[in-house]
Amino acid sequence: MNFDRETLRALADAGNETALDRLADLADAAGNLQELSELLDEGSMHAGCLLTRRALAAGDLRELQRIADAGYEEAENELNRLLKGQPDGQEGRTADP
Repeated sequence: MNFDRETLRALADAGNETALDRLADLADAAGNLQELSELLDEGSMHAGCLLTRRALAAGDLRELQRIADAGYEEAENELNRLLKGQPDGQEGRTADP
């Protein structure tokens, strides 16, 4: 079922997180990074996830920092992992002696 953006926006403005997530999905599908960033600023962790995925694919450390600063913790984890030179999935592990 397709819902129009106006309805989703109204629901999101009323506090419906699922509607906010759906708006993020629509923005991601359209490649609208500005809208995704705005949704993250509104508190959409799903938008943070989508933006983090894009920043990782592009290797954009500055964008990961911006996303982390906006409150999406996983972006900070991924940024730290990249800066430490750890392969994917190795965050927090120590090297074998």
